[in-house]
Amino acid sequence: MSETIILALILIPCLVIAIVFHEVAHGYAAKALGDNTASDRGRLTLNPIPHVDPVGTLLVPGFLALFGGPVFGWAKPVPVNKHRLNNPRYGMMAVAAAGPASNFVLALIAAILFGLFAPEGVRFGDDVGLSMLLVDAGGDLRPLTSMLYYSILMNVFLGLFNLLPIPPFDGSHIVGGMLPDRLRAEWEKLQQVGMFLFIAIIAASWVFGTGWIAQIVMPPVSWTVDQYLSIAQFIGS
Repeated sequence: MSETIILALILIPCLVIAIVFHEVAHGYAAKALGDNTASDRGRLTLNPIPHVDPVGTLLVPGFLALFGGPVFGWAKPVPVNKHRLNNPRYGMMAVAAAGPASNFVLALIAAILFGLFAPEGVRFGDDVGLSMLLVDAGGDLRPLTSMLYYSILMNVFLGLFNLLPIPPFDGSHIVGGMLPDRLRAEWEKLQQVGMFLFIAIIAASWVFGTGWIAQIVMPPVSWTVDQYLSIAQFIGS
């Protein structure tokens, strides 16, 4: 079995779990703060099907992968009615923060399990066919260990990426809650066109080769992943 297929079998479950927990965390936070919209619409479920957005989850990443662009996508947002929240301003900030927080918790769980179950001398394979997968000291493939590692990486990336203050990401809702009323009203208008703005930025990055996502997001992602791996190493020692 080729490395590409094995890697896909490892990455897809990690990505699905990370996205589903992210969206469900938004819904549970909203429910705890007075808004039952997500609960009433059956979105507080770990079943990934209700969270699939045909465009964002399937068409966009598939198109980008096919034509060699930067692959990204999104799940169907969990519906939140801010007017039903006990405190709409700060409630939206808390609901927005709940998604990334869930990813950081999942990364911690994966790091703990990595520390408990990763074999001594685990490393990336030296062979071309295993260069992106983890092997033990004897060179044998370790699928579970690889899955735990990529679970840490994906959850950290998803958590930090969503904290970018770009509408409609979670970070933009947090920033919006900090703004005075007049500026917040204008900021909220951007939420309606935020995804189109983001797609335009991604397209420009792809066409002109600026690589802004890697330059902005990857340094903090790498640093944070290292901290989680330090936790894993401490547990495994």
